[in-house]
Amino acid sequence: MRMYDIIANKKHGKVLTKEEIEFVVKGYTAGEIPDYQVSALLMAICFQGMTAEETAILTMAMAHSGDMIDLSSIEGIKVDKHSTGGVGDKTTIVLAPLVAAAGVKVAKMSGRGLGHTGGTVDKLESFDGFKIEISEEQFIDNVNTHGIAVVGQSGDLAPADKKLYALRDVTATVDHIALIASSIMSKKIASGAEAIVLDVKCGSGAFMKNLDDARALGRAMVDIGKHVGRNTVAVVSDMSQPLGFAVGNALEIIEAIETLKGNGPEDLTALTIALGSRILVLAKVCDTIEAAEMQIKEMFANGKAVEKLKEWIGLQGGNVAAIDDYSLLPGAVHTRPVYLNETGYVKAIDAEEVGKSALLLGAGRETKESSIDLGVGLIIHNKIGDKVSKDEPVATIYYNDDRRLEEAVRTLVEAYEVTEEVVSKNTLIYDLID
Repeated sequence: MRMYDIIANKKHGKVLTKEEIEFVVKGYTAGEIPDYQVSALLMAICFQGMTAEETAILTMAMAHSGDMIDLSSIEGIKVDKHSTGGVGDKTTIVLAPLVAAAGVKVAKMSGRGLGHTGGTVDKLESFDGFKIEISEEQFIDNVNTHGIAVVGQSGDLAPADKKLYALRDVTATVDHIALIASSIMSKKIASGAEAIVLDVKCGSGAFMKNLDDARALGRAMVDIGKHVGRNTVAVVSDMSQPLGFAVGNALEIIEAIETLKGNGPEDLTALTIALGSRILVLAKVCDTIEAAEMQIKEMFANGKAVEKLKEWIGLQGGNVAAIDDYSLLPGAVHTRPVYLNETGYVKAIDAEEVGKSALLLGAGRETKESSIDLGVGLIIHNKIGDKVSKDEPVATIYYNDDRRLEEAVRTLVEAYEVTEEVVSKNTLIYDLID
């Protein structure tokens, strides 16, 4: 088998065989196939596309290129949730204890963030003493005994994907649906997921800016799941503005806790119910979405979700007292209100620019080596459709260092578009794909 022939086949629109795809993945991961040939193949894929079966084969080849996490000693169906990412997305912090309280076994591996704020494990480190690295034995025991453990990604998961993504990043081949879908799903499968719930974000703060592309990505990942024997559901949700109001690690932790206590933002609560109910059905805890939604709402109402959060944080060494005393979480020394110079209705919020404002304050990483200030960030007070006045702040910035403060304020102000006409509220969930 020759790499030249595989490139030529795809260039002419032919469907690649399982043997050809596995030859490429194994050879490139082992360093036997040069970058320039794989670059040519990636570009051919971008122009000619891949079938659902080709995409599924690529996914499994990348998943099996490194460690495959074995969760068979954990009782029950292991359901994983993945979000394609956005601004203010703290859903896992709410969702994990919520579905664990309802009887789902939550065995989740999450990553750190490179961008406007930290990832899930960064946010969790807002709890003093929280350990994101625990032994495999403790991980499995926590899940079997207490129903929940969330740790940082460890081992050599899907190394082929890491290598291919680095090449895609410098050859303008990142934004192809099949390549994105296989990249995401390969890591979920390597992590031991038996069923997968996907939150596909759409809008200014998401990778997929328009609804058609978001739907296509969701469909591609659900199709992969179908081909490889993983029950998969995709929820296409709005990211044309931040999710909730808080953007920044400890600030998002507070908002997540308040949501579990029943005081959370409407959009974060509704999205959690939508995702959580589908997790309960895939885990066979409930037979129908309607029954699952009722059980999720009951976990909010009876306080069991908050109790499960305390149990989880304590099991992994975190300071449980911070769940009731937010002064024990990292904070900012200074605050600054942010005003707009106009009165009217919020027509649009560029979520990506809001994220950049938080990044400028130190809430995220600009490079892998950057450190995060867990206490800084911002809270927006008005969202799309809300009435605003030039005399009232639209946001409050929390900061410790004023070196880039003015730039952060400018960036946040420019993220808002105001009109004199009344604006309707945004749709939160655009589509459900299963």
